[in-house]
Amino acid sequence: MRAACARVAGIARRVAVVDDAIEPYAASLPDPPRAYLEVEHRLGAADRETRTAFVICLDAINFGSGWWPTIRKRDGHSGYSTIESALAERFRDAGHWPVEQLREVGPAEIAAALGQDAGHPLMASYAEALRDVGDRVAAEHSGSFTALVGAARGSAVELAGILAGWRSFADVSLYEGEQVPFYKRAQIAAADLNRAGVASLAGEERLTAFADNLVPHVLRLDGVLHLDPPLAAAIDAGELLIHGSPEEVELRACAVHAVERISAADAGRLAPASIDAILWSRGGGARYKAVPRPRSRNTAY
Repeated sequence: MRAACARVAGIARRVAVVDDAIEPYAASLPDPPRAYLEVEHRLGAADRETRTAFVICLDAINFGSGWWPTIRKRDGHSGYSTIESALAERFRDAGHWPVEQLREVGPAEIAAALGQDAGHPLMASYAEALRDVGDRVAAEHSGSFTALVGAARGSAVELAGILAGWRSFADVSLYEGEQVPFYKRAQIAAADLNRAGVASLAGEERLTAFADNLVPHVLRLDGVLHLDPPLAAAIDAGELLIHGSPEEVELRACAVHAVERISAADAGRLAPASIDAILWSRGGGARYKAVPRPRSRNTAY
């Protein structure tokens, strides 16, 4: 992933990392925020299997940012927090879906759990992703989410690698004829299990930044990424980017590469995943919300 993103950053024509910004930016970053996935608070006295299932299922459907303006948001919630809080309430009140149920789940059931319109395109995509999770956990881990985590043998990287092979967590783009693996949701699932206190997986520092649309947006506004004027104008006008297009791949890859360089410039004080958490949290601020962020409708982020 690192090598592929560095290759894209080296030949990108629409997005550039601002070299002179890396070192001062690294020195300016605070410590990462506290864990933002508060599973115990959300799920109450749920057992470990339910808490693990929640994290895996949440990250299996942790996409849809291109559709956020079209969903039914809760008051004071972002698109992501609307989905996350609704799913947590479903798990708290009814427990997790047994894998036999998960393998058969449909858009209407997902929509009811999330408080959304069953006809919204995301509901069919969410249902498809969760059915794949059910199939995989049933076939490969005896129907147990804790067994899935156990199969990673205590390694965040190994768990991300397991999930990356599932259709529900697929995330590879093509650029100039070569594959660029991002695996945003597979990696963030491993980090989320740690941050939620559900598992203790070593090697989180080996994960990359989680390539979505918010991190490049923050890096752009903070002067770390420079966008070609036509691309910047299209984003500012609210135009949707095509998933897998050169400009969309460059945004994601250059953001990942920039975070790697920021981490290296600060002698590893902050690992890439920790920098990602800082930038993700920063992106919720008024300054960043006041400017349109890049949006693309896809199942990667």
